[in-house]
Amino acid sequence: MNHCGTQRLETDRLILRRYVPEDADAMYKNWASDPQVTEFLMWKTHENRDISQSVIDEWVNLYADDQYYHWAIVLKENGDEPIGDIAVVHMNEEVSMMHIGYCIGRPWWHQGITSEALKAVMDYLFDVINAQRIESRHDPRNPNSGKVMKKCNMKYEGTLRSSDWNNQGICDACYYALLKSER
Repeated sequence: MNHCGTQRLETDRLILRRYVPEDADAMYKNWASDPQVTEFLMWKTHENRDISQSVIDEWVNLYADDQYYHWAIVLKENGDEPIGDIAVVHMNEEVSMMHIGYCIGRPWWHQGITSEALKAVMDYLFDVINAQRIESRHDPRNPNSGKVMKKCNMKYEGTLRSSDWNNQGICDACYYALLKSER
């Protein structure tokens, strides 16, 4: 793969950009403090703004690595305030695979924003980074996450039983993927 790190991406409605330390308030307010957003995630709901600040400070430092891919999702009409998050959470260089995770604040659910962000990230990873496989997974109790994957033409590959965990405990994982050759 041709790594060049997190670059600014733009769609009709969105800007996907690197985090900056000043994003902590928006992160905390818009999604990280909401237990409904974090219900099926692998990190706990933030109890206070300081936790969000600590997390963002860590992410900002990781941008020095050109194999780090992590974007704040910004709705253009909202100015520069992040409303969600999308990142490569795992990669396997041997097979040129990248695994994507995402979340978005509840006020922006069911508006096609997350699928628009996912499609932009997938295009970047296929076209610029030269990934050959992009995958994602969701807890079957969170079917809306799977709908995002389907809208981006990812193909359902199967459900691995009791193979994952999240804030609900051990869970099944529904896997979706798209190969570069399938686009």
